[in-house]
Amino acid sequence: MSAATTSPQRSAPSTRAAHFGLAVLALAMGGFAIGTTEFVTMGLLPQIADGVDVSIPIAGHVISAYAVGVVVGAPVLAFFGARLPRRGLLVALMAAFAVGNAFSALATSYDSLMLARFFSGLPHGAYFGVASLVAASMAAPERRGRAVAMVMLGLSVANVVGVPAATWMGQHLGWRSAFWTVAGLGLVTVAMVRAFVPACPGNPNATGRRELAAFHRSQVWLTLLIGAIGFGGMFAVYTYIAPTLEEVGGLSQSAVPVFLLAFGLGMVFGTWLAGELADWSVFGSLFSGSIGMAVVLLLFAAVSPYGWWALPLVFLITVTGSVLVVNLQLRLMVVAGDAQTLGAAMNHASLNVANALGAWLGGLVIAAGWGYRSPALVGVALSLGGLAVLMVSWSLSRRMSYAS
Repeated sequence: MSAATTSPQRSAPSTRAAHFGLAVLALAMGGFAIGTTEFVTMGLLPQIADGVDVSIPIAGHVISAYAVGVVVGAPVLAFFGARLPRRGLLVALMAAFAVGNAFSALATSYDSLMLARFFSGLPHGAYFGVASLVAASMAAPERRGRAVAMVMLGLSVANVVGVPAATWMGQHLGWRSAFWTVAGLGLVTVAMVRAFVPACPGNPNATGRRELAAFHRSQVWLTLLIGAIGFGGMFAVYTYIAPTLEEVGGLSQSAVPVFLLAFGLGMVFGTWLAGELADWSVFGSLFSGSIGMAVVLLLFAAVSPYGWWALPLVFLITVTGSVLVVNLQLRLMVVAGDAQTLGAAMNHASLNVANALGAWLGGLVIAAGWGYRSPALVGVALSLGGLAVLMVSWSLSRRMSYAS
Protein backbone atom coordinates (compact mmCIF):
# COMPACT_ATOMS: atom_id res chain seq x y z
CA MET A 1 0.00 0.00 0.00
CA SER A 2 2.68 2.44 -0.97
CA ALA A 3 2.02 6.03 -1.86
CA ALA A 4 3.48 5.45 -5.28
CA THR A 5 0.52 3.42 -6.34
CA THR A 6 -2.16 5.64 -4.87
CA SER A 7 -1.01 9.25 -4.86
CA PRO A 8 -2.76 11.60 -7.30
CA GLN A 9 0.30 12.33 -9.36
CA ARG A 10 -1.68 12.07 -12.56
CA SER A 11 -4.34 14.44 -11.30
CA ALA A 12 -3.30 17.44 -13.39
CA PRO A 13 -0.35 18.95 -15.18
CA SER A 14 1.88 21.15 -13.05
CA THR A 15 0.62 24.70 -12.66
CA ARG A 16 2.82 27.43 -11.23
CA ALA A 17 1.25 29.81 -8.71
CA ALA A 18 2.95 33.13 -7.94
CA HIS A 19 1.62 32.93 -4.38
CA PHE A 20 0.85 29.31 -3.56
CA GLY A 21 -0.46 30.04 -0.08
CA LEU A 22 -2.87 32.74 -1.27
CA ALA A 23 -4.03 30.53 -4.15
CA VAL A 24 -4.87 27.67 -1.79
CA LEU A 25 -6.50 30.12 0.64
CA ALA A 26 -8.72 31.35 -2.21
CA LEU A 27 -9.79 27.78 -2.99
CA ALA A 28 -10.34 27.04 0.72
CA MET A 29 -12.49 30.17 1.05
CA GLY A 30 -14.95 28.57 -1.34
CA GLY A 31 -15.01 25.49 0.89
CA PHE A 32 -15.63 27.73 3.89
CA ALA A 33 -18.63 29.35 2.19
CA ILE A 34 -20.04 25.99 1.09
CA GLY A 35 -19.59 24.44 4.53
CA THR A 36 -21.31 27.40 6.17
CA THR A 37 -24.41 27.26 3.99
CA GLU A 38 -24.64 23.46 4.17
CA PHE A 39 -24.78 23.26 7.96
CA VAL A 40 -26.20 26.61 9.08
CA THR A 41 -29.66 25.58 7.87
CA MET A 42 -29.76 22.93 10.60
CA GLY A 43 -29.17 25.53 13.31
CA LEU A 44 -31.79 27.92 11.96
CA LEU A 45 -34.62 25.49 11.20
CA PRO A 46 -37.08 27.00 13.74
CA GLN A 47 -36.52 30.51 12.35
CA ILE A 48 -36.76 29.31 8.74
CA ALA A 49 -39.95 27.38 9.51
CA ASP A 50 -41.54 30.52 10.98
CA GLY A 51 -40.30 32.60 8.07
CA VAL A 52 -41.96 30.49 5.37
CA ASP A 53 -44.91 29.42 7.58
CA VAL A 54 -44.34 25.66 7.77
CA SER A 55 -43.61 23.19 10.58
CA ILE A 56 -40.06 22.40 11.60
CA PRO A 57 -40.17 18.84 10.14
CA ILE A 58 -41.39 20.25 6.81
CA ALA A 59 -38.72 22.95 6.92
CA GLY A 60 -36.16 20.17 7.31
CA HIS A 61 -36.83 19.25 3.70
CA VAL A 62 -34.85 22.31 2.58
CA ILE A 63 -31.76 20.46 3.88
CA SER A 64 -32.67 17.52 1.68
CA ALA A 65 -33.21 19.87 -1.27
CA TYR A 66 -29.63 21.12 -0.93
CA ALA A 67 -28.30 17.55 -0.74
CA VAL A 68 -30.24 16.57 -3.86
CA GLY A 69 -28.73 19.59 -5.61
CA VAL A 70 -25.25 18.33 -4.71
CA VAL A 71 -25.98 14.82 -6.01
CA VAL A 72 -27.44 16.14 -9.28
CA GLY A 73 -24.98 18.97 -9.84
CA ALA A 74 -21.73 17.04 -9.32
CA PRO A 75 -21.95 14.79 -12.39
CA VAL A 76 -23.87 17.22 -14.60
CA LEU A 77 -21.57 20.23 -14.12
CA ALA A 78 -18.44 18.09 -14.27
CA PHE A 79 -19.74 16.52 -17.49
CA PHE A 80 -20.23 19.87 -19.20
CA GLY A 81 -17.30 21.69 -17.60
CA ALA A 82 -14.41 19.27 -18.09
CA ARG A 83 -13.02 21.11 -21.13
CA LEU A 84 -13.38 24.60 -19.67
CA PRO A 85 -10.42 26.49 -18.16
CA ARG A 86 -10.46 25.51 -14.52
CA ARG A 87 -10.02 28.95 -12.98
CA GLY A 88 -12.91 30.29 -15.06
CA LEU A 89 -15.04 27.28 -14.12
CA LEU A 90 -14.34 27.88 -10.43
CA VAL A 91 -15.37 31.53 -10.80
CA ALA A 92 -18.59 30.54 -12.56
CA LEU A 93 -19.43 27.89 -9.95
CA MET A 94 -18.95 30.29 -7.04
CA ALA A 95 -20.90 33.04 -8.81
CA ALA A 96 -23.80 30.60 -9.24
CA PHE A 97 -23.41 29.58 -5.59
CA ALA A 98 -23.64 33.24 -4.50
CA VAL A 99 -26.77 33.73 -6.62
CA GLY A 100 -28.39 30.62 -5.15
CA ASN A 101 -27.83 31.85 -1.62
CA ALA A 102 -29.10 35.32 -2.50
CA PHE A 103 -32.28 33.69 -3.83
CA SER A 104 -32.50 31.73 -0.57
CA ALA A 105 -32.40 35.00 1.36
CA LEU A 106 -35.09 36.49 -0.90
CA ALA A 107 -37.42 33.46 -0.82
CA THR A 108 -40.93 34.39 0.28
CA SER A 109 -42.48 30.92 0.34
CA TYR A 110 -41.57 27.35 1.16
CA ASP A 111 -41.62 26.32 -2.50
CA SER A 112 -39.34 29.16 -3.59
CA LEU A 113 -36.93 28.38 -0.73
CA MET A 114 -36.84 24.70 -1.71
CA LEU A 115 -35.95 25.67 -5.28
CA ALA A 116 -33.31 28.14 -4.11
CA ARG A 117 -31.66 25.58 -1.83
CA PHE A 118 -31.60 23.01 -4.63
CA PHE A 119 -29.95 25.57 -6.91
CA SER A 120 -27.46 26.47 -4.16
CA GLY A 121 -26.36 22.85 -3.89
CA LEU A 122 -25.68 22.34 -7.59
CA PRO A 123 -22.13 23.84 -7.62
CA HIS A 124 -21.04 22.11 -4.39
CA GLY A 125 -19.52 18.87 -5.67
CA ALA A 126 -18.14 20.31 -8.90
CA TYR A 127 -16.42 23.13 -7.02
CA PHE A 128 -14.63 20.79 -4.61
CA GLY A 129 -13.69 18.47 -7.45
CA VAL A 130 -12.21 21.19 -9.66
CA ALA A 131 -10.58 23.00 -6.72
CA SER A 132 -8.91 19.75 -5.66
CA LEU A 133 -7.53 19.21 -9.16
CA VAL A 134 -6.20 22.78 -9.30
CA ALA A 135 -4.61 22.50 -5.84
CA ALA A 136 -2.94 19.22 -6.78
CA SER A 137 -1.61 20.73 -10.00
CA MET A 138 0.04 23.60 -8.10
CA ALA A 139 1.87 21.36 -5.63
CA ALA A 140 4.93 19.19 -5.95
CA PRO A 141 4.00 15.52 -6.51
CA GLU A 142 4.97 14.49 -2.99
CA ARG A 143 2.82 17.25 -1.44
CA ARG A 144 -0.37 16.95 -3.48
CA GLY A 145 -2.20 15.16 -0.68
CA ARG A 146 -1.50 18.08 1.65
CA ALA A 147 -2.61 20.59 -1.01
CA VAL A 148 -5.98 18.88 -1.47
CA ALA A 149 -6.41 18.63 2.31
CA MET A 150 -5.81 22.39 2.61
CA VAL A 151 -8.72 23.02 0.23
CA MET A 152 -10.94 20.70 2.28
CA LEU A 153 -9.84 22.53 5.43
CA GLY A 154 -12.16 25.39 4.47
CA LEU A 155 -15.14 23.06 4.92
CA SER A 156 -13.84 21.99 8.31
CA VAL A 157 -13.14 25.51 9.57
CA ALA A 158 -16.67 26.46 8.54
CA ASN A 159 -18.01 24.13 11.22
CA VAL A 160 -15.89 25.82 13.88
CA VAL A 161 -16.29 29.47 12.85
CA GLY A 162 -18.70 30.01 9.97
CA VAL A 163 -21.66 27.94 11.12
CA PRO A 164 -21.77 29.23 14.73
CA ALA A 165 -21.30 32.84 13.56
CA ALA A 166 -23.95 32.57 10.84
CA THR A 167 -26.33 30.82 13.24
CA TRP A 168 -25.91 33.59 15.82
CA MET A 169 -26.48 36.18 13.12
CA GLY A 170 -29.58 34.37 11.87
CA GLN A 171 -31.02 34.17 15.38
CA HIS A 172 -30.49 37.87 16.11
CA LEU A 173 -30.83 39.53 12.69
CA GLY A 174 -33.20 37.13 10.99
CA TRP A 175 -32.49 33.87 9.17
CA ARG A 176 -32.16 35.65 5.82
CA SER A 177 -29.05 37.46 7.06
CA ALA A 178 -27.19 34.12 7.25
CA PHE A 179 -27.80 33.42 3.56
CA TRP A 180 -26.90 36.99 2.60
CA THR A 181 -23.61 36.50 4.46
CA VAL A 182 -22.90 33.26 2.60
CA ALA A 183 -23.69 34.97 -0.71
CA GLY A 184 -21.14 37.62 0.22
CA LEU A 185 -18.57 34.92 1.01
CA GLY A 186 -19.20 33.47 -2.44
CA LEU A 187 -18.42 36.81 -4.07
CA VAL A 188 -15.27 37.17 -1.95
CA THR A 189 -14.20 33.75 -3.21
CA VAL A 190 -14.80 34.84 -6.82
CA ALA A 191 -12.52 37.84 -6.30
CA MET A 192 -9.82 35.81 -4.56
CA VAL A 193 -9.82 33.05 -7.18
CA ARG A 194 -9.47 35.60 -9.98
CA ALA A 195 -6.67 37.39 -8.13
CA PHE A 196 -4.55 34.50 -6.84
CA VAL A 197 -5.32 31.23 -8.62
CA PRO A 198 -3.21 30.82 -11.77
CA ALA A 199 -4.74 30.10 -15.14
CA CYS A 200 -5.22 26.37 -15.42
CA PRO A 201 -6.48 24.84 -18.66
CA GLY A 202 -9.21 22.27 -18.71
CA ASN A 203 -8.83 18.99 -20.53
CA PRO A 204 -9.00 19.85 -24.27
CA ASN A 205 -9.54 16.20 -25.10
CA ALA A 206 -12.49 15.80 -22.74
CA THR A 207 -15.80 14.81 -24.25
CA GLY A 208 -19.08 13.77 -22.72
CA ARG A 209 -18.43 10.17 -23.67
CA ARG A 210 -14.93 10.30 -22.20
CA GLU A 211 -16.17 11.74 -18.90
CA LEU A 212 -18.94 9.18 -18.64
CA ALA A 213 -16.35 6.47 -19.23
CA ALA A 214 -15.43 6.93 -15.57
CA PHE A 215 -18.63 5.08 -14.70
CA HIS A 216 -17.39 2.08 -16.66
CA ARG A 217 -14.55 1.68 -14.18
CA SER A 218 -15.25 -0.68 -11.30
CA GLN A 219 -12.82 1.18 -9.02
CA VAL A 220 -14.82 4.39 -9.44
CA TRP A 221 -18.01 2.69 -8.31
CA LEU A 222 -16.25 0.92 -5.46
CA THR A 223 -14.72 4.19 -4.22
CA LEU A 224 -18.09 5.93 -4.38
CA LEU A 225 -19.66 3.05 -2.44
CA ILE A 226 -16.98 3.30 0.25
CA GLY A 227 -18.01 6.92 0.81
CA ALA A 228 -21.77 6.41 0.48
CA ILE A 229 -21.78 3.53 2.99
CA GLY A 230 -18.77 4.00 5.23
CA PHE A 231 -19.15 7.74 5.81
CA GLY A 232 -22.82 7.29 6.73
CA GLY A 233 -21.81 6.21 10.22
CA MET A 234 -20.76 9.71 11.17
CA PHE A 235 -24.10 11.19 10.07
CA ALA A 236 -26.05 8.49 11.92
CA VAL A 237 -24.62 9.95 15.14
CA TYR A 238 -24.37 13.64 14.11
CA THR A 239 -28.04 13.88 13.14
CA TYR A 240 -29.26 12.76 16.56
CA ILE A 241 -26.47 14.10 18.76
CA ALA A 242 -28.67 16.58 20.68
CA PRO A 243 -31.31 14.11 21.95
CA THR A 244 -28.58 11.52 22.59
CA LEU A 245 -26.69 13.89 24.88
CA GLU A 246 -29.81 15.07 26.69
CA GLU A 247 -31.79 11.85 27.05
CA VAL A 248 -28.98 9.29 27.25
CA GLY A 249 -26.12 11.34 28.67
CA GLY A 250 -28.25 13.38 31.07
CA LEU A 251 -26.68 16.65 29.93
CA SER A 252 -28.46 19.98 29.62
CA GLN A 253 -29.24 21.71 26.35
CA SER A 254 -26.33 24.08 26.94
CA ALA A 255 -23.88 21.18 26.51
CA VAL A 256 -24.91 20.58 22.90
CA PRO A 257 -22.94 23.52 21.38
CA VAL A 258 -19.81 22.29 23.16
CA PHE A 259 -20.14 18.89 21.53
CA LEU A 260 -20.85 20.49 18.15
CA LEU A 261 -17.67 22.53 18.59
CA ALA A 262 -15.82 19.27 19.24
CA PHE A 263 -17.26 17.94 15.97
CA GLY A 264 -15.92 20.98 14.14
CA LEU A 265 -12.49 20.87 15.78
CA GLY A 266 -12.25 17.18 14.95
CA MET A 267 -12.91 17.99 11.30
CA VAL A 268 -10.13 20.59 11.27
CA PHE A 269 -7.57 18.31 12.90
CA GLY A 270 -8.70 15.31 10.86
CA THR A 271 -8.37 17.20 7.58
CA TRP A 272 -4.82 18.22 8.45
CA LEU A 273 -4.01 14.66 9.52
CA ALA A 274 -5.55 13.30 6.31
CA GLY A 275 -3.13 15.34 4.21
CA GLU A 276 -0.17 14.01 6.15
CA LEU A 277 -1.39 10.42 5.89
CA ALA A 278 -2.29 10.73 2.21
CA ASP A 279 1.29 11.47 1.25
CA TRP A 280 2.20 8.22 3.03
CA SER A 281 -0.53 6.00 1.54
CA VAL A 282 -4.06 6.71 0.35
CA PHE A 283 -5.17 3.10 0.76
CA GLY A 284 -3.51 2.90 4.17
CA SER A 285 -5.30 6.09 5.21
CA LEU A 286 -8.67 4.73 4.06
CA PHE A 287 -8.16 1.52 6.03
CA SER A 288 -7.12 3.50 9.11
CA GLY A 289 -10.10 5.86 8.82
CA SER A 290 -12.64 3.06 8.30
CA ILE A 291 -11.41 0.88 11.16
CA GLY A 292 -10.94 3.88 13.42
CA MET A 293 -14.47 5.13 12.82
CA ALA A 294 -16.01 1.73 13.58
CA VAL A 295 -14.07 1.51 16.86
CA VAL A 296 -14.87 5.09 17.93
CA LEU A 297 -18.59 4.73 17.15
CA LEU A 298 -18.73 1.52 19.18
CA LEU A 299 -17.06 3.30 22.09
CA PHE A 300 -19.48 6.21 21.76
CA ALA A 301 -22.44 3.84 22.06
CA ALA A 302 -20.91 2.44 25.26
CA VAL A 303 -19.82 5.76 26.81
CA SER A 304 -22.73 8.05 25.83
CA PRO A 305 -24.64 7.39 29.10
CA TYR A 306 -21.71 8.95 30.98
CA GLY A 307 -22.23 12.48 29.67
CA TRP A 308 -19.05 14.52 29.28
CA TRP A 309 -16.90 11.40 28.92
CA ALA A 310 -18.30 11.12 25.38
CA LEU A 311 -16.79 14.49 24.35
CA PRO A 312 -13.39 13.17 23.16
CA LEU A 313 -15.15 10.43 21.22
CA VAL A 314 -17.23 13.01 19.36
CA PHE A 315 -13.97 14.72 18.44
CA LEU A 316 -12.49 11.43 17.19
CA ILE A 317 -15.58 10.60 15.11
CA THR A 318 -14.95 13.57 12.85
CA VAL A 319 -11.18 13.05 12.88
CA THR A 320 -11.63 9.60 11.35
CA GLY A 321 -14.40 10.86 9.07
CA SER A 322 -12.19 13.64 7.70
CA VAL A 323 -9.39 11.17 6.98
CA LEU A 324 -11.90 9.25 4.86
CA VAL A 325 -13.20 12.33 3.01
CA VAL A 326 -9.82 13.64 1.88
CA ASN A 327 -8.44 10.27 0.85
CA LEU A 328 -11.60 9.27 -1.00
CA GLN A 329 -11.21 12.52 -2.95
CA LEU A 330 -7.63 11.63 -3.81
CA ARG A 331 -8.53 8.06 -4.72
CA LEU A 332 -11.24 9.21 -7.13
CA MET A 333 -8.81 11.62 -8.79
CA VAL A 334 -6.67 8.59 -9.64
CA VAL A 335 -9.15 5.86 -10.53
CA ALA A 336 -11.27 8.09 -12.79
CA GLY A 337 -8.45 8.07 -15.34
CA ASP A 338 -8.98 10.70 -18.02
CA ALA A 339 -12.38 11.65 -16.56
CA GLN A 340 -10.80 13.33 -13.54
CA THR A 341 -13.18 16.29 -13.38
CA LEU A 342 -16.19 14.01 -13.07
CA GLY A 343 -14.39 11.60 -10.76
CA ALA A 344 -13.22 14.30 -8.38
CA ALA A 345 -16.65 15.97 -8.29
CA MET A 346 -18.54 12.76 -7.54
CA ASN A 347 -16.93 12.40 -4.11
CA HIS A 348 -19.26 14.97 -2.57
CA ALA A 349 -22.29 13.46 -4.26
CA SER A 350 -21.32 10.18 -2.61
CA LEU A 351 -20.91 11.86 0.78
CA ASN A 352 -24.35 13.47 0.54
CA VAL A 353 -25.81 10.02 -0.11
CA ALA A 354 -24.02 8.96 3.10
CA ASN A 355 -25.63 11.90 4.89
CA ALA A 356 -29.11 10.81 3.85
CA LEU A 357 -28.44 7.10 4.47
CA GLY A 358 -26.99 7.56 7.95
CA ALA A 359 -29.77 9.90 9.08
CA TRP A 360 -32.49 7.64 7.64
CA LEU A 361 -31.19 4.41 9.17
CA GLY A 362 -30.56 6.14 12.48
CA GLY A 363 -34.14 7.38 12.49
CA LEU A 364 -35.45 3.89 11.71
CA VAL A 365 -33.81 2.25 14.73
CA ILE A 366 -34.95 5.07 17.02
CA ALA A 367 -38.51 4.75 15.73
CA ALA A 368 -38.31 0.99 16.29
CA GLY A 369 -37.73 1.64 19.99
CA TRP A 370 -34.02 0.88 20.20
CA GLY A 371 -33.20 4.23 21.78
CA TYR A 372 -30.79 7.03 20.98
CA ARG A 373 -27.67 4.89 21.44
CA SER A 374 -28.69 2.68 18.53
CA PRO A 375 -27.70 5.10 15.71
CA ALA A 376 -24.08 4.72 16.82
CA LEU A 377 -24.41 0.95 16.40
CA VAL A 378 -25.91 1.55 12.96
CA GLY A 379 -22.84 3.68 12.32
CA VAL A 380 -20.57 0.78 13.30
CA ALA A 381 -22.36 -1.45 10.80
CA LEU A 382 -22.05 1.19 8.07
CA SER A 383 -18.35 1.69 8.79
CA LEU A 384 -17.75 -2.06 8.57
CA GLY A 385 -19.77 -2.15 5.34
CA GLY A 386 -17.57 0.57 3.87
CA LEU A 387 -14.50 -1.33 5.07
CA ALA A 388 -15.70 -4.48 3.28
CA VAL A 389 -16.07 -2.55 0.02
CA LEU A 390 -12.63 -1.02 0.57
CA MET A 391 -11.11 -4.50 0.94
CA VAL A 392 -12.67 -5.52 -2.37
CA SER A 393 -11.27 -2.39 -4.02
CA TRP A 394 -7.81 -3.00 -2.58
CA SER A 395 -7.84 -6.66 -3.63
CA LEU A 396 -8.80 -5.80 -7.21
CA SER A 397 -6.18 -3.06 -7.31
CA ARG A 398 -3.46 -5.50 -6.23
CA ARG A 399 -4.54 -8.02 -8.86
CA MET A 400 -4.34 -5.36 -11.56
CA SER A 401 -0.89 -4.33 -10.36
CA TYR A 402 0.36 -7.89 -10.48
CA ALA A 403 -1.19 -8.41 -13.92
CA SER A 404 0.56 -5.35 -15.31
